[in-house]
Amino acid sequence: MAWPGKCGGVTSSHAPRSDMDLYGDAALIDPYPHYRALRDLGSAVYLERIDAWFIGRFTDVRAGLGDWRTFSSAQGIGLNPTINAAWREALICQDPPIHTERRKVMAPALGASALKPLEATIGARADALAARIAEMGCFDGVADFAHDLPINLVMDLIGWPDDVRPGLLAIADGAWNAAGPMNARTEQGLATLAAMMALIADIYDANRVTPGGFASQLIEAAHAGVINRETAIGMLAGYIVAAFETTIAAMASGLALFAANPAEWGKFRNDPALAVHAANEIVRIDPPLQLFARVATADATLSDGTVVPASARVILSYASANRDERAFAAPDAFRIDRRERLQLGFGHGPHGCLGQALARMELVAVFTALARRVRRLELNGTPQRIVNNVTLGFAHLPMRAIAA
Repeated sequence: MAWPGKCGGVTSSHAPRSDMDLYGDAALIDPYPHYRALRDLGSAVYLERIDAWFIGRFTDVRAGLGDWRTFSSAQGIGLNPTINAAWREALICQDPPIHTERRKVMAPALGASALKPLEATIGARADALAARIAEMGCFDGVADFAHDLPINLVMDLIGWPDDVRPGLLAIADGAWNAAGPMNARTEQGLATLAAMMALIADIYDANRVTPGGFASQLIEAAHAGVINRETAIGMLAGYIVAAFETTIAAMASGLALFAANPAEWGKFRNDPALAVHAANEIVRIDPPLQLFARVATADATLSDGTVVPASARVILSYASANRDERAFAAPDAFRIDRRERLQLGFGHGPHGCLGQALARMELVAVFTALARRVRRLELNGTPQRIVNNVTLGFAHLPMRAIAA
């Protein structure tokens, strides 16, 4: 396969290599300097510690996400065989045409026409949240702010029973760790994932979901024979890890970014029409999902001529691509009116985030409501990052809101 860039190729034996510990605590807490170092080495860098190739330049990541035939998800998106076997029925671990058919089962519930009637409900919930934050003054940006809509509204939309919601949230917080290379953190994540899959299986078998919700529609499709039990359980798992942890992470990141960039908050308050652009910029600069793995099905020549060999496990990093100075001016700067609008925080191609319209709606609603009631956002202590193999977010985010 020929990719955009130079003619010819650099064989894998002469390709850039690194012994960087991309899955150590330091890199997971602050990954961006590590990504830049790898981008500077080349379009694809062989990571000696984990026997995988890292692709982090925007042009190559975007091309890879769009080319499922060369960079396949069908052998799993993780870096260990246990997660890839456990999630073999998950939507993110399928290629077309199977992926396309299964995505059709979930798409109607998350499409624009289905979400349109929810705008008023989401807006009212966001306004109540903003009023509460303005009155509180000091608050935790995760527990008091970012949890609100995903837990109290999205769980209703999906239709999870009330008694399992706290457990589902706790499980979602650590499930992505299971996708890392085999180490202590990954082993803990695999145990968390096993508990999650067992809980979902119990919910499925007892049909303990709210009628009319996303989960109910999926279970009905399984009972009708459109998909089987294992596929339904794998797809229900996607609702948990995608709908909660990622949206929570983006909302908390937005608070931290606006606190660190008060001029951007002022710009937003003066022009609420920037809300959608602000949501995209939050996800660009701090993507909740940092990377996923793929498997190369054939030799692939990247934009600088480096050849990734067939059968190699490959890491495509959305977060690295979104900070690539080749694609973005001042990529580490948070600018809500940024000219470059194309970013990969919601993915690209067949596996583009199915719930991105809902996520944008939530982000737009909460920050628009907050801008009406809060003049300034400030950090009120030292934030605590989550240490996770795939996601980037906050465990705690002490904040102060100065009411308008």
